[in-house]
Amino acid sequence: MREVLERRHDDLVVVLENIHDAHNASAILRSCDAFGVGRIALVYNSQEFPEISGGVAAKVEKWLQIDRYESAEECVSELRSEGIRVYATQLTDDAQDYLRVDFNGPSAIVLGNEHAGCSAEMLALADGALIVPMVGFVQSLNVSVAAAVILSEMARQRRGAHPAWTQRKAALERSWIDRESSTR
Repeated sequence: MREVLERRHDDLVVVLENIHDAHNASAILRSCDAFGVGRIALVYNSQEFPEISGGVAAKVEKWLQIDRYESAEECVSELRSEGIRVYATQLTDDAQDYLRVDFNGPSAIVLGNEHAGCSAEMLALADGALIVPMVGFVQSLNVSVAAAVILSEMARQRRGAHPAWTQRKAALERSWIDRESSTR
């Protein structure tokens, strides 16, 4: 457990804003765990978080810190209070190529609804927008694929960095140990 926590970056956050499809949400959670992002923020104000049951995703949820927010403003306000820059994944006139974003500092990426994208409120609150450039005829990826692509770049930029052991990680380790010992 400690080895996994030591490689986690608790100043990287993935925000899911009204993601509709359970398979997409599950794939994003798995990618977060795989790339060392253990903190997820859920902003669900136009629908319910999809039910994730069975399989790998249900098992990975217990290893992630999942925070729920009523609004984009509440979520972004908390992230900013921790010094985290917020990037919405959205094709806008001023969106930057995700490869040009410096993820070495505290960062959050917002993944919006599969059909509507990020809300207008989230776009207004975010520090910037980013995109995964397309070279084909389609101008978007499946949201879970986009998440994995961006998370891979975040991890690449931080490769070799040794995340600090924080109070958050220590508390998470205690909760994991308590949970595992209570299930035996």
